[in-house]
Amino acid sequence: MSKSRKQKEAEYAAVKDSLSRAQVAILADYRGLTVEEITELRRKLDASKVEFRVVKNTITGLVAKELGVEGLHSFLEGPTAIAFGYDDPVAPAKGLSDFIKDKKKMEIKAAVLEGRVIGLEEVKRLSELPTKEVLLAKVLGSLQAPLVGLASVLQAPMRGCAIALNAVREKREAAG
Repeated sequence: MSKSRKQKEAEYAAVKDSLSRAQVAILADYRGLTVEEITELRRKLDASKVEFRVVKNTITGLVAKELGVEGLHSFLEGPTAIAFGYDDPVAPAKGLSDFIKDKKKMEIKAAVLEGRVIGLEEVKRLSELPTKEVLLAKVLGSLQAPLVGLASVLQAPMRGCAIALNAVREKREAAG
């Protein structure tokens, strides 16, 4: 059953909104996946706040053209699904790469990273980066290390004074 014009316009508007808001949109050929596997992938990606949507190539091409994304048309062949990452550009790349390693049925075509089309090799490198949470934890650890060191240095004179006073007390108790 073909879609009405209103349905196509709604789908176009949804894809345009998603692509314009996303930090990264990864295009993948989902050929060979069963409905259960696509549902499993969606659940896995939803946990990382990644939206996974099957999109018509013509709609994706029109949206890309309107948003000024050049070089995407050559990747719009065959069945295409798009993983939209809004918060963390690494999460969709990691999620898809892990799923592909596990199922060996799907292929990443390309991605749009902050308005620029990147190829498969760059998507692979992106998937190897640590996630946003890991990077924030590392930054926080880097910020805390000097503070912990400073606190230790500031406590050293008081600790030394306490040790000296304790030694004097023990000496007086032994003498008296």
